[in-house]
Amino acid sequence: MPDIAVVGAGIVGAASAFRLAEGGLEVLLLEKEPTYAQGSTGKSAAGVRVQFSEPLNVLLSYRSILEYREIPEAAYRPTGYLFLVPEGLAEAQEEALKVQKALGVPVEKLSLAEAQRRVPFREEGLAYATFGPMDGTIDPHGATAYYLREARRLGAEVRFSEAFLSARREGGLWRVETPKGRYEAPYLLLSTGAWTGEVGRRLGLEIPVFPVRRMVFATAPAPFPHAFPLTVDLGTGFYLRSEGPRLLFGRSNPEEPPGFREGVDWDWLGPTLEAGLARFPFLEGLSLDRKASWWGYYEMTPDHNPILGFVEEGLLVAAGFSGQGVQQAAMVGRLMAEEVVFGRARSLDIEPSASGASSRGGFLRSGASSDATPCCLGPAWGARR
Repeated sequence: MPDIAVVGAGIVGAASAFRLAEGGLEVLLLEKEPTYAQGSTGKSAAGVRVQFSEPLNVLLSYRSILEYREIPEAAYRPTGYLFLVPEGLAEAQEEALKVQKALGVPVEKLSLAEAQRRVPFREEGLAYATFGPMDGTIDPHGATAYYLREARRLGAEVRFSEAFLSARREGGLWRVETPKGRYEAPYLLLSTGAWTGEVGRRLGLEIPVFPVRRMVFATAPAPFPHAFPLTVDLGTGFYLRSEGPRLLFGRSNPEEPPGFREGVDWDWLGPTLEAGLARFPFLEGLSLDRKASWWGYYEMTPDHNPILGFVEEGLLVAAGFSGQGVQQAAMVGRLMAEEVVFGRARSLDIEPSASGASSRGGFLRSGASSDATPCCLGPAWGARR
C-alpha cells in the first residue's frame, strides 16, 4: 500500500512525487493522460522570474530557479525579465523592489534609456524599468521528465492513462477509485492544475481553483537579429520574448469568463496586437505564424495565488498557481514532502496559503456555508499575466 497517492503528472505533481519518494515514502502517481506534462505544464510559455511583490512568491520562484539551474534537463536560460513600469504603478513597483532586495534576489532598476538597449519601445507614459538577470526560461517537459525519472528511481509507481474518479476518507485512509482499480493511502495530494476545482467536487469539496484560457501567439522568423528578454508592459499586460528566430507574445483577456474553452481565440489577436503595437512599433513588420501559436489554461484562484499544503485530514493541494506553476514547482515539491514527512513545511512558511475554515485550512464540504475567505499569498506582481 502506498503512503501517498499523488494525482496529476504535470511539473508540480512530478516534483512532489520525487521529493516525497526522496523522503522515504511509498508514492503512487496517477495521471489521466497517456504521458506527462499534457496540461498547463506542456502549454506554458516557460518563463521563470523572481520579480514579485510578496515575499513568499519571491522565495518560491528564487529557490526553484536555483534548483532548475542544476538540472541539465531543465535547460535553464537566464535571459531575463524586463518590466516597463508606467507612471501610475511606479510607487507600487518601488515597494516590490524593496521586498526583492531585502530577500537578496538580483533585480535592477533601469532608466528607460538603459532598458532601450535590451528591447526597443515607445517611452510615453513610462517611469522606469526593472530587470531580473536571474529570470528567464526553462524546458518544462525536460524538468518534468527529470522529476519523474528520479521519483521512479526511488521506487515511486507512475501510472499513466489512469484517471482519478473519486476518493473517500475511511479508517484513516483515502480510498481512491480509478477506472482500472482501487487504491488506499493515508495521504492524498491533488496537483491537478486547472482541473482542481472539478477534482475537488469528486471529493465533495469546493476548492476555489478554476480554468482560464490563455493564448501564446508566435511570429514567423523575424528579418532582424534579436535576443529580447521576456518584456512586459505593465500598463496593458502585453508581453513578448524571443524564441529562437521568432517572437512569442500575448496578453490576458480580462473579459473572458472562466471555463474549459478550447482552441486559440483568434478574435483576441486584434486587441493583443493593438496593445503591443502601441508600445513596440517594430511588431508591425512581422508576420504571424498561426501554426506555431497555441493556447492553454491558467489555474486561477480568487486572489491569483496558489493553494499549498493540507486542507483536510490527510488531503493536500498544490494548485492554483495562476500562471506561476512551472516557475515555482521545484520548491513546491520540497514543501509538499515536508508537509507530509514532518507534519509542516519547514523550508518556507506556507501557513497563509492553505485557505478555508479549519485551523489547518480545510475547505467547505459541498452544500456547507461559511464566511471564511480564501487567503493565499497576497497581492501578485510585479507583473502577473
